Amino acid sequence: MPQGTLFIVSAPSGAGKTSLVRELIDRLDGIHVSVSHTTRGRRPGEVNGVNYHFVEHADFEAMIQRGEFFEYAQVFDNYYGTSRVAIEGSLAAGQDVILEIDWQGARQVREQMSDAVSIFILPPSRDELENRLSGRGTDEHTVIAARMQEAISEMSHYNEYDYLVINDDFTTALNELHALVIARRQQRDRMQDRHAPLLAALLSDAP
Repeated sequence: MPQGTLFIVSAPSGAGKTSLVRELIDRLDGIHVSVSHTTRGRRPGEVNGVNYHFVEHADFEAMIQRGEFFEYAQVFDNYYGTSRVAIEGSLAAGQDVILEIDWQGARQVREQMSDAVSIFILPPSRDELENRLSGRGTDEHTVIAARMQEAISEMSHYNEYDYLVINDDFTTALNELHALVIARRQQRDRMQDRHAPLLAALLSDAP
């Protein structure tokens, strides 16, 4: 069975990454989003194994010691991490996996999995990004300004990624993201593994 592909998808807040990935998953078979581990408490409506894998601090730290994470970070009093075991298992089973992560985590993962495909999603302009971050206009100007600065910092790392998608028109951006996944699946080495009997039959009498 051909190995699946790990797709790293990053974006600043407000670029529409989550909505695009959700629609892509609905459109394609054989691909899913990696579910991170965390030690923070479960919020109302969250489902273990869907939103996060919720674990105790001691269990998370034991997983760190066993080298079970591609990357992890401590945010205030809680850990967040990407399971190496889960992703490698899915890839070995021929499943494609999407990892939604920031540039720092993406850099750590690429160092360990050089054949991962990385995609950065950008907004069409600063004005549009600020409109999206403003939401209903109920946040203080200082809060919005802080969000903008964080987004600009995130966007400055776009050049570390293989592909860029600009989310101006949602349908166009979704089609571009879809095309990147399909193009990866059609690469010669992957098609050779997937269709070995067909290729052998087609070329059985070749000189």
